[in-house]
This record gives sequence, C-alpha cells and structure tokens, in this order.
Amino acid sequence: MKTLFLLSVLSSFLGMTSTSLSGNQGRGTNDSIQDRFVGAWRLASLETQDADGKTHPADSTGLLVFTRDGHMSVQVMERNPPAHTTAASEQYSQGGYEASFGSYQINESTHTFTYHVEGALVRSLIGKGLPRAFELYGNQLIVKSTHPDEHWKAIWEHY
Repeated sequence: MKTLFLLSVLSSFLGMTSTSLSGNQGRGTNDSIQDRFVGAWRLASLETQDADGKTHPADSTGLLVFTRDGHMSVQVMERNPPAHTTAASEQYSQGGYEASFGSYQINESTHTFTYHVEGALVRSLIGKGLPRAFELYGNQLIVKSTHPDEHWKAIWEHY
C-alpha cells in the first residue's frame, strides 16, 4: 500500500515536471528560469513527512523573495508551534519561526538551486550552502530539500 502511494505521488510529480518546463502557464513563455524565480512568493503549503512516510501539513505562513541579482530571503512562521521541537537533520527554525537571507544560484539542468545563507535566526545555518530541488508550475514554485534525510515540501505562489 505504501509503495503504491509513493508511486502515485512520484508519477504525479513527474507529470507536473514535464508540464512545468514545457508550458509557463500564467507567466511569459519567453521567461528564463531565473526570471521566473524573481519576485515575492507567499507560502501556499508546507508539508513534512514522519519516519513512517505519513505526510503532515504544517499550519504556517511565509514569504520568500528572490532578486534579479541573485539574493534571496525567506521567513516562515508556524501559527501554532509545538511546545517541543523534534530532532531533525537540520534545524531551520527557532520557536516556530524561520528567517534567513543570502544568495542563490540556479542549476537549470538539474532543476536545483543552492541557497548560500549569509544571515539567519538559527545561527548554525550561517555560511552553509543549502541545495534545493525545484519545479515551476504555473504561478507555483515547489521546493524540496535534496538531503535524503529531510522530508519536507514547500509550495510557494507568486504574488
């Protein structure tokens, strides 16, 4: 059952991938990937996955900004943060709030970008390069970690 679910999620994701790269639904068809990143994005959904593979939506709000000259910042706030945080491979937030800024580089051929953290609420992130997988679909930017031990997905919608 779990394998069937994962296969259906994967096939849905692959279907979105081929659509997203061939048709820039809602945005200019001549825009480069870099051009499509630029601007402000609001958090539409954030999901995490537990050790059993069960997906949990996070009640969060957020803002992601990419500039044309290669800078970015992100803020995400859990509306009702848990009293205790669970141990994760990487700590991104403190007290239910994530805030950081830095630069980014896009690799169009691998559909990834690397976020180079220059400043962050969680100081251990400063100086790190955080690789992220992305898909653009219409006015949405779907972002996932490329680390195999991190199981989250953020969907951002362009303002």
